[in-house]
Amino acid sequence: MKLRLARLLTRIERRLERLFITPKEAKVIAAYIGYATPEHLIARGRVLASHKAEVAVDGQSRWVNLRQILRMFLTDEVADVTVTSGDISAQTDEEGYFTLLLPRDGASDWVDVTVKTASATGICPVRAARPDAEVAVISDIDDTMMATGAWSIWRNLWISLTGNALTRHVFPDAVELMQELAGDDRNPVYFVSSSPWNFHEFLQAIFARTGLPRAPMFLRDYGISETQLITGTHGDHKGAAIDVILAAHPDLPFVLIGDTGQHDPIVYADAAERNPGRIRQVILRSAGGIGPEDAREVEHLKALGVHVHMGDDYADAIAEIKAGRITDMQA
Repeated sequence: MKLRLARLLTRIERRLERLFITPKEAKVIAAYIGYATPEHLIARGRVLASHKAEVAVDGQSRWVNLRQILRMFLTDEVADVTVTSGDISAQTDEEGYFTLLLPRDGASDWVDVTVKTASATGICPVRAARPDAEVAVISDIDDTMMATGAWSIWRNLWISLTGNALTRHVFPDAVELMQELAGDDRNPVYFVSSSPWNFHEFLQAIFARTGLPRAPMFLRDYGISETQLITGTHGDHKGAAIDVILAAHPDLPFVLIGDTGQHDPIVYADAAERNPGRIRQVILRSAGGIGPEDAREVEHLKALGVHVHMGDDYADAIAEIKAGRITDMQA
């Protein structure tokens, strides 16, 4: 039933666009931070007919914050556009997203990939793991890196819709934790969240302001497609992203960071089952308490040989990293 409804709504949307919307020119390439596999540099982004960056200023009202947040969702995306980088090309999907797989050719660290349409040019930064990387890190964002109250839908909506890039509270110990794990940008870091791709620029601004590492993000598309009303559940999205990132770094152990407010222990235990021996440590911030099912999955992780740290803050985990005990742990 949901599949039929999704297809029907997609067809209605496309017909309305053909009837009432003038064909759009691809004027803007919104670049997302890409990542690398051993074989490829993966450049990602979205093609838009127009784009206005939402810039916050000190002291602006919650009403202005709300207007800016809502405007982030009024994207003017362009479908079926050819995006190229050198000899490599891809088509944008129905929501304007594109992914380009380019030969890696031994590249490492940060690589700027120039991408073009017939009428626009953009630079897509790509993070490729360095040869001296010792570990890779995957972290949640909401209530893990910054306070959002994601365990309560109304609290989460209030914080998300009335704050801005200058007011959102990032936990200071989260910044210290991620900087220690990144090791002067030696180790690759990824952020996985159920926030929409519309927030990519917004989140990057918050991270740059607070000192969180610049890193690829795996966010969600909340648009309607022919197969789903909304693309996947929180757990499905996060689990799939973890598998993709682990596959991109076959020779590195991983540290996963999350919280207890949105069932991260369940998602991480499932990932450890699917990827035996790959996950060295799980670090969890207590957020909104921990239910019995999550508590069981914490024990499950330990039984799988994964070192688990769970607490109200990251102080003990940071001390372990500084003492060099994370790189010594065996999964």
